[in-house]
Amino acid sequence: MELSIFSGMAGIEFLFRWFHYMSGVTWIGLLYYFNFVQGEWFKETDASHKSAAVQKLVPRALWWFRWAALFTFLTGAFILMQKGHVAGWEVYSSAWGLTILTGAGMGTLMFLNVWLIIWPNQKIVIAKANGENVAQDVAACGARAALASRTNTLFSIPMLFFMGAASHLPLNVGMEYSGWLVFGVIGGMIALLELNGVKGKLGPMTSVKGVIHSGFALTVVLYLLLEALT
Repeated sequence: MELSIFSGMAGIEFLFRWFHYMSGVTWIGLLYYFNFVQGEWFKETDASHKSAAVQKLVPRALWWFRWAALFTFLTGAFILMQKGHVAGWEVYSSAWGLTILTGAGMGTLMFLNVWLIIWPNQKIVIAKANGENVAQDVAACGARAALASRTNTLFSIPMLFFMGAASHLPLNVGMEYSGWLVFGVIGGMIALLELNGVKGKLGPMTSVKGVIHSGFALTVVLYLLLEALT
């Protein structure tokens, strides 16, 4: 008896979707743990407990965090390429394509933030907590990682919204819309927020309540912009 899950590309695509969901839940779950639980606990605990957590707990959590981000990105990229290969690349100019690419764009930036900002800076913080000599300013490294992590939390709310909306809340796309205008406006706005996440300030994202409110506000603004521009 042949198992249907292994019968051709449909079964393989399903497996990639399954791994995409599992790794995505792991990644975003740990992102929320870092921002909503661990970060707040660090503010209240004493230095010895914080140091012990950075030495023993944080490296374990970051291991799952960064590899879950990588697998989420890779499986998502495969699914998008497979969709374009099967349905034709023009599918990404449809309502589904515009919505899924908005979510995927933020997800890609989140993945890059993990591997290029959060993890490199957290490695320095962990090394210092373990008594190693580091040349970098540990406080500055921690601040950079925190800002990127808060930015990922900001992006995660609209990212998840648009991933779901692609199939379950389609846009009303007109025949005359300009794809360049849509991606220019939406992409430019997201790029500015990412730039702030690299070199800017926390602003309203300083508090847990602030980053959650900002995430929902960004979701509403992006959705209204997509509706208006298409």
